[in-house]
Amino acid sequence: MVPPADEHDCGWKVYALALQKQLADVVEKQKEQQEQLEAVKQKLFGKSREKMPPMSREVQRGTHPDPEKTKLTRQANAELRAKKLETELIDVPVPTAARHCPKCDGREFTALGTGKPSSVTEYVPGYFRKRIFRRETLACRCGQHLVTAPVPDKVFDKTQYGPGFMAHLVVSKCCDSIPIHRIEQQFARLGVPMARSTMNELFHRTGEVLAPIAARILALIAQSNIVLADETPLPMQDTRKSPYIWTFIADNLIAYRFSLSRSGETPKAILGGTQGTLVVDMYTGYNAITGVHGRERAGCLAHARRKFFKALPSASEAQVALDLIRDIYVLEDKAKQAGDRGNPEHARLRREECLPLMDKLYVWLSQQRPLHPPKSVMGKAIQYSMKNWQALTRFVTNPEIPPDNNRSERALRVVALGRKNYLFVGSKDGGENLAALYTVVATCVANEIEPIAYLTDVLTRLESTPSSEIDALLPQNWVPPPT
Repeated sequence: MVPPADEHDCGWKVYALALQKQLADVVEKQKEQQEQLEAVKQKLFGKSREKMPPMSREVQRGTHPDPEKTKLTRQANAELRAKKLETELIDVPVPTAARHCPKCDGREFTALGTGKPSSVTEYVPGYFRKRIFRRETLACRCGQHLVTAPVPDKVFDKTQYGPGFMAHLVVSKCCDSIPIHRIEQQFARLGVPMARSTMNELFHRTGEVLAPIAARILALIAQSNIVLADETPLPMQDTRKSPYIWTFIADNLIAYRFSLSRSGETPKAILGGTQGTLVVDMYTGYNAITGVHGRERAGCLAHARRKFFKALPSASEAQVALDLIRDIYVLEDKAKQAGDRGNPEHARLRREECLPLMDKLYVWLSQQRPLHPPKSVMGKAIQYSMKNWQALTRFVTNPEIPPDNNRSERALRVVALGRKNYLFVGSKDGGENLAALYTVVATCVANEIEPIAYLTDVLTRLESTPSSEIDALLPQNWVPPPT
C-alpha cells in the first residue's frame, strides 16, 4: 500500500487504519498457524490419550470419600472372594527346636484346639484338562446287535477342543485384548504348545456359531427407543479401504458391526426406519437416520467440553464453559446417587436446575462469539456448541437421554486396545466374526454375567435350539445350568 503524497491529507488516517487491520490479520493468522502446529506436534509426539481430567473425577472435586462406604465395599469384596476361592487346609507343626519350655525345661506339649489360623491368597496358574469319554458299548445276547453311547455334545463336528477352551480364547481376545500369538506364548510356558493357526480357526468358527446371538442383540437394540452409537477404525490386512467397527448400545445391550467404510450405510442398515432418539456426536454419517422421518438426534456434551478444554491454553476464558458443564454433571451425579435416574424427580431436576445452567452457557457463548476469530481453537469450540445447540440440549427434556455419548466411547476402548495388540483383521469375514464375538462378550459384561461360563454353556446348546427360542440364550435371559 502506497501512502498519500500530502502528509496532512486525511488519507493518512485511512492508511494507518488499513495497516492496523493488516497487522491484526497477520497476528490472527500467526495464532491460527501456531495452534495448528501445536496440534500436529501433539499428534506426532504427544500422548495419544487426552490429559483432560475425567468428569467422574471433576464431579467429586472438593468432596471427601465416605469412610463407612469404603469399609462396606471392602467387606463386600472380601465376602465375594471367600465364596469363590477354593480353600486348602495346611497343617503347620511347631518346629522341633521350638518345642522347649523355658520355665520347666520340659519338652512334652499338649495341642490346644485346632490351631491358630492365618491365611494367604495364592494364585494357581491356568491348566489344561484332557477328558476321555469312555462311551459304553452294549451287545445284545443274540449276538446280532451293538449299541454305543452317543458322543457328548460338541460345538461343531470333528473338533477335539471343548467349549471351555473356545470360551477362553474368545474372552482373552475380546475382553482382555490379548492377541492369539500371546496366548500361544502363555500356553507354551505352561508346557502345552498350541498352534496359533488352530486357535485362530477355533476363534473364527466360534464367531460363526454365535452370529445368530449377535444378530438378535443388534435387532433388539434397533427396536429400542434410545440408542447410543459411535465408530472407530479397524484396519484390515491387504486392503486400501478404511474399515470401521461400529457400536450400538441400548440399556444393557451392546452390539458391534464391522464395515468396510465409515459411510452412513452401516447405521442406516441397522437403524433405518426406526423411531426414537439417537445419541451420537455430530458426524454426518448419522444424518441418514436422523431426518424428519427418522430418529431424533441428541448431541454429546462431552464433545463440547473436550473442545473447550483444548482451547484452554490459548483462551483462559474457556474455563467458564468447563465450570458450567461441570455443574451440569454434578446435578447428574446427584440424581445417580439418589437413585432417581430416569424418573420424574430426575426430570424435575433437569428442568429446574439443569436448564438454567444450559441457558447461562448459551448466553455466555453468544457474548464470547464476536471476541474470537472463527478459525481459532476457541472460535471453533464456540461455533460447535452454538451450531448444535438443539441436539446438545435434547437431554434436558427427557431424563432417559444421557447428556453425552461417553458410554459408546467406552465400549470402543476395548476395540482400540485390541487394535494396538493384534493390529488388524485378516479379512471382511474375520472382521464380522470379531464384531459378533465382541457383541456377545460385551453384553455378558453389561449384564454382570461371567462370559466364560456363559459361552461354555451356550456354545453346545445353540445348534439344537430353534431360532424361535433363541431369546432364552441371550446373556440377559441366560440361566446357568445346575451345578
